[in-house]
Amino acid sequence: MKARDVMVSPVITVKPYSSVQEVAKIFLERRISAVPVTDDQETLVGIVSEGDLLHRAEAGTERRRSWWLLALAGDETLADEFVKAHARKVADVMTRGVISASPDTPLHEIAMLLERNGIKRVPIVANGQLVGIVTRANLVQAMASARKLLDVPLSDTTIRDKLLAQLQQEPWAHTALLNVTVTDGVVNLWGFVESEAERKAMRVAAESMPGVRAVNDNLAARPIGGWA
Repeated sequence: MKARDVMVSPVITVKPYSSVQEVAKIFLERRISAVPVTDDQETLVGIVSEGDLLHRAEAGTERRRSWWLLALAGDETLADEFVKAHARKVADVMTRGVISASPDTPLHEIAMLLERNGIKRVPIVANGQLVGIVTRANLVQAMASARKLLDVPLSDTTIRDKLLAQLQQEPWAHTALLNVTVTDGVVNLWGFVESEAERKAMRVAAESMPGVRAVNDNLAARPIGGWA
């Protein structure tokens, strides 16, 4: 699946000249935690989230530092914090340099962007225009609504061949120590593993294989030092 398959569109947006109070009302009324910021040509120029409004003078949550922390903080940092607490326009509090993706970006790449950058949403841009947004929740929704890859029953031989082929491609799987038997869709794993992590991964690989009804884990830990 790609971003276009799960993205929310159209997207609720605000302008750089919108007020911070307007944004706060949008968060409450629409029950969202961030909005992209677009200019008058609908080009993405930033994003503003609840985190950007966390320390506001109106709410009495402005940052308060002890005298020694004030001494350690640079003038630029203090000036930035003042702007975040007192600015009236979105342009002054929004995050610039937004991480975005295209509608054709695969979902696994979207997931990596979210994880690697510690963010909760990725705006989707096409030809310079904002066309959608993908959040962590959208990825979970895609997983929950996904259909099984195959509805046609597979033969036991096909299941075994596919499972072994997959495991042989995994760097963590020691397939020379493994044997697999399949009877009526029930997979039996036999042999030895180097670790509990490998055992778990073997079981998960078998359970996720189309056509598998159950998995019996008969794997044993490889003796320390191998065999004499």
